[in-house]
Amino acid sequence: CRERLEKQIAFIKEIDKVKSIFRRNRLIDDSRYENDAEHSWHLAIMAFILCEHANDQKLDVAKVIRMALVHDLVEIGVGDTFIYDLEKRASKAEEERESANRVFGLLPDDQRDALIALWEEFEARQTPEAKFARSLDRIQPLTHNASTQGHAWKKHNVKRHQVEAVNRCIEDGSETLWAYAKKELIERSVANGYLEE
Repeated sequence: CRERLEKQIAFIKEIDKVKSIFRRNRLIDDSRYENDAEHSWHLAIMAFILCEHANDQKLDVAKVIRMALVHDLVEIGVGDTFIYDLEKRASKAEEERESANRVFGLLPDDQRDALIALWEEFEARQTPEAKFARSLDRIQPLTHNASTQGHAWKKHNVKRHQVEAVNRCIEDGSETLWAYAKKELIERSVANGYLEE
């Protein structure tokens, strides 16, 4: 029991590092950049608030929340990758796998295996829970960009076709959220001059 608890505490201490991994998105009030811990917390809240809009109404919302909370813990070892940096995204899979094995490997075997399986499910995007979690993971930064006058889009010269291509997967988890994202976040951002055609 003591050894198990020590492993759990070591994991809890390690994941504190996620608070120091900053993303390209600014907070909605545009005061500073968002960190991974804030992003994950935001997704977890969004999961139970927005679950009524999921394509599959039988999905396990608690599982979506767990995915939201652990999906970016692998970034402790590799940092955040900007969603529009397609070259970097393509090359990061092996690095993330190594980080997952190290970070989750701090836990007792049963919990390690459960969290690795949850992270792998999120990455595979095959289950209703993973599809909806991914939808939330994509619509959240869209909301931030639309609310900060396209801060990250402008800074990194991101165009509308890139935003639509990268975020179209929102539809896999929620057609309703994708329709909202297209009209209220993307189209309105273009109309307001926050996002270039």
